[in-house]
Amino acid sequence: MAHAYTPGLKVLHETKVIKERRLPLKGDVLKKKNEAVSPNDIVATTDLPGNVQMVNVANLLNIGATDIADVMKIEKGSKFEKGDLLAETPGLFGLFKSKVQTPVAGTLESFSEVTGQVVLREAPIPVEMDAYISGKVQDVIPEEGVYIETDAAFIQGIFGIGGESRGNLKIITKSREDEITSDMLDSSLAGKVVVGGSHISLAIYKKALSLKIAAIVVGGFNYSDLKPILGYTLGVAITGSEDLVTSLIVTEGFGKINMGSRTFDLLKEHDGHFVSVNGATQIRAGVIRPEIVIPLKSDEISGKNKDIDASMGITDGSLIRVIRAPYFGKIGKVISLPNDLQKMESETMVRVAEVEIGGEKMVVPRANLEMVETD
Repeated sequence: MAHAYTPGLKVLHETKVIKERRLPLKGDVLKKKNEAVSPNDIVATTDLPGNVQMVNVANLLNIGATDIADVMKIEKGSKFEKGDLLAETPGLFGLFKSKVQTPVAGTLESFSEVTGQVVLREAPIPVEMDAYISGKVQDVIPEEGVYIETDAAFIQGIFGIGGESRGNLKIITKSREDEITSDMLDSSLAGKVVVGGSHISLAIYKKALSLKIAAIVVGGFNYSDLKPILGYTLGVAITGSEDLVTSLIVTEGFGKINMGSRTFDLLKEHDGHFVSVNGATQIRAGVIRPEIVIPLKSDEISGKNKDIDASMGITDGSLIRVIRAPYFGKIGKVISLPNDLQKMESETMVRVAEVEIGGEKMVVPRANLEMVETD
């Protein structure tokens, strides 16, 4: 049987999820191996160096740069508060003194008798890394972070914006075909991960933002509506760093597309459960998909985990999703995987797959496909 390796989109009822929680700089790890954690638990902390402020004391006091050491009132390495006396001239007979005060709080790093500049370092910026999901610490990365492991239902979307969020799952549409409407959203959904059906419009998403809903999970969204939200046209860069109150995870594609039945049924099965979501997306080398992690309670674990990284790749009969135009987001089934290269409209020779989408048979480059993995 023909076979092709390709990224897979996971929709799994039970799997072993392992998340790396690593600091940007070395710091302190607060949790030990095998220790139980909750999503909001802080697992590691560090301090980012504060911003640097340059103050030209020589110019401000109208003195020569070589005289700067004589007027400094704060020693190198000393801490200070905003408005403290940084430098002062002796004046004339103790009168008519000129002064320079610190513009910020921080530490005096150095001063130069060549330029007359004083280097001030603002206070360090504390960084805390939380656990993101509930589970246990599988392993510790000394001075950097931890790996957290949990048994969970796991769903990947095709596209998302916004970073990590968490909250109780709430299904607000009756079926996967229903569009989210304004009357479905109210203040009771604040802090929750809301699941709709086929589509959410820009106006309704803005209402979700105003209500401080943690995240929206929906089948489709209009690509043209991303620019009014982000303030720029989205290219191929990674998403997830957007400063949004409400993360958005699109499970099927751009446009009005019914949420996949497997995805909707799995989410509905866990309605009311606490979930963690992340809208980060990258569709290029090193694929990153938006995700929904639903940690399972002990009585929900059957032990029949499917390895989250295991993929046999596409074969005849595989369920696939198209990830590039003109069939972006459409789901179909592989009929065959011809061995010979075929010429496409662009004149390039590529390996293709014969697929059936909505009863129509077509030929699609294998690079434009991803497998929908289910259990």
